[in-house]
Amino acid sequence: MIDLIRIYLGVALFFKGVYFMENREYLLKMMEESGGWWFAPAALAHYIVPAHLVGGLLLALGLLTRVAALAQIPVLLGAVFYIHMPRLSGLSQETVGRQDLELSALVLFLTVLVLLHGAGRFSLDHAIGKRSEHGDALTKPA
Repeated sequence: MIDLIRIYLGVALFFKGVYFMENREYLLKMMEESGGWWFAPAALAHYIVPAHLVGGLLLALGLLTRVAALAQIPVLLGAVFYIHMPRLSGLSQETVGRQDLELSALVLFLTVLVLLHGAGRFSLDHAIGKRSEHGDALTKPA
């Protein structure tokens, strides 16, 4: 099951990176509306897009899985706590804003699960580890 979660997250984050790359104005506007850190819009835009593109691809393949998941955590924490939560002043807020928060929180939660659990059996990490163990068994003296 962790493999399905990892692959889904990887593909979804990759396409979110493509979306942000094609709609950089939307990303910058969203960050500017979240508050005033003078360095944030440019610096974060240069981190978010590659993190989603490269990290999403690595997650989908199951290669360097924990590193790729860890690279997503700051972006997702920022989305939950600095972008979406400040927009909600109460439960009477429009449902679109709440759904963005809920979706970002779910992706954050699932990414932490992948970070803690690892790649899963159907991943390149697992295949490389298995090959490495098999190679060590062949090279060890009897």
